[in-house]
Amino acid sequence: MSYTYPLPDLKEYDVSEKTGFLPEEMPLESLGPYYEPWERIARVLPALVLTKRVRSVVDALPVLSVSHLQSEAEYRRAYSILGFLAHSYIWGVAEPTNRLPEALAEPWIAISEHLRLPPIATYAGLCLWNFRLILPDSDTELLDNIQTINTFTGAVDESWFYLVSVFFEYKGAASLKTGLDAIKFAREGRTQEVVACLQQLAEEIDYLGTVLMRMEEMCDPHVFYFRLRPYLAGWKNMKDAGLEEGVYYGNEKTPRKYSGGSNAQSSLIQALDLLLNVEHHSVGEEQNSKSGADENPFMAEMRYYMPGKHADFLTHLSKINILNDYVHRHADEAPELVLSYDACVAMLKCFRDKHIQIVTRYIIIQSQKARNMGSETTSTLRAGLAKSKSNKKDIRGTGGTALLPFLKQCRDETGSTAAGSWGKRLLTYKAKPVTRASESESDTIGLAGQWKKGSDEGHW
Repeated sequence: MSYTYPLPDLKEYDVSEKTGFLPEEMPLESLGPYYEPWERIARVLPALVLTKRVRSVVDALPVLSVSHLQSEAEYRRAYSILGFLAHSYIWGVAEPTNRLPEALAEPWIAISEHLRLPPIATYAGLCLWNFRLILPDSDTELLDNIQTINTFTGAVDESWFYLVSVFFEYKGAASLKTGLDAIKFAREGRTQEVVACLQQLAEEIDYLGTVLMRMEEMCDPHVFYFRLRPYLAGWKNMKDAGLEEGVYYGNEKTPRKYSGGSNAQSSLIQALDLLLNVEHHSVGEEQNSKSGADENPFMAEMRYYMPGKHADFLTHLSKINILNDYVHRHADEAPELVLSYDACVAMLKCFRDKHIQIVTRYIIIQSQKARNMGSETTSTLRAGLAKSKSNKKDIRGTGGTALLPFLKQCRDETGSTAAGSWGKRLLTYKAKPVTRASESESDTIGLAGQWKKGSDEGHW
C-alpha cells in the first residue's frame, strides 16, 4: 500500500470507466468460416445435450489451428465457445467422462494461454464475453436489451442467470471510478472530496445489491440447481459427482483439476474489497487472529480464473488502496469521513447478506429437496453437482469451495473492517446463543427470510 505508487491507467488493464470489466465493444457473436465446425455445434448445443448426442458430434470434430485468430475479440469468442463445448462434453451425458478429445483440448489450451486464463468455463467466458444487444439502436435499460450468445440448456432461466451478472458488471463500472477518485483525493489531502466519493460509493454498492436480487425475476431456483448448475462445475473436488481425479486434456498423461465458473471470479467484487481494504482469511481463521491468519487461499486462487489483465489490475489496486489508512489517520478531525467509510462497509456487508440469501434459495434449499426426490436415475439428476450427498455445511459451489462457511466468513470479515467504534459495534458479527430449529425447519424459515435472530444462518 503506497501514497506514491502511480494510479492505474484503466485502459492498460482492459478496464473501462463506462463498462468496467466488460469489453467496451460488444463481444464477437461468431468466428469466421474456418471455425464454423465449432460454431455449428454451439448453435444447436442445447438440442445435442437434450438428446445426449454431444459427445459423438464433438468426437467427429477436426483439430483446428488457433493461427486464424487475429484479434482479442476472436480469442475471447473462441475461449467462450470451447468452454461451452467442453463442459457439455464432460457433463452432458448420463455419467461424466474424464477425458477431453484433442479437438477441444489442443486449441483450448493455446487460447487460454494467450488470454492468461485456465482452460475451463470461467465467469469471463460464460458472462463477460457471452452477450449481445437485442436492438442495437434502442435506448432501453441494458438488462432489458441484451441476450446470451450461447447456453447449455436453451432455457430463459440460464440466460437470465448470465445476463444479471453482465448487468451487475456494467453498473459496477461507476464504483471503480468513484473508488479511484476517492484514493486520488486522499493522496491530495482533500478530505471533503473523499467524503463525497465515499458517500457516492456507498450508494453505488447498495444499488449492486438490488441488481443481484433481480436474479429471482426470471431464474427459477429449481431450474438453476437441477438443469444449469451441473454444467457449470469444474473438475476439482468433484469426486462425489463422478470425477475421481480430474480431467485429461487430449493425450496428456496427467489430469488437470480446475474450479468451475463462479461469481468469485468477478474482478469487480474483489476490486470493491480492495478499495475498502477488506481482508479475507482462510476459512475458520479469525480476521484479527494473533496466530497470523493467511490470506484466504480460495480468493487468491480465483484471480487465476480472471482475464490476465484484470488480475493485474487487482494487483495494482492492492498497492494503492489507502482509504482505510486515510480514514483512521483523519478520524478525529473528520468524523463524517468515518461515517461515510463505514456506510460503504455496511453496504458491502449488506450485499454479501443478499448473496447468502440467493445461495440459500438457489442451492442450499434445492439440495435438501434433492434428497427427497427418489431415484437418482431421473433426467434432472443425471449430471454433476445435482448428485451430491453432502450435508448443508459441506455443500460445495461450482468453484469447488464449501459454500456457507466461505460466504459467511466473507460477510463477517467485511463488517469487521468498519473504522468507527459505532460502526464496529453495529457491523461486527457476534454469535448469540439460541435454540436452533431442526434442519428441515430452518430451511423452511430461510425460504421465507425469517431466520431466528442471532442464529448463524439467520445473520442476514
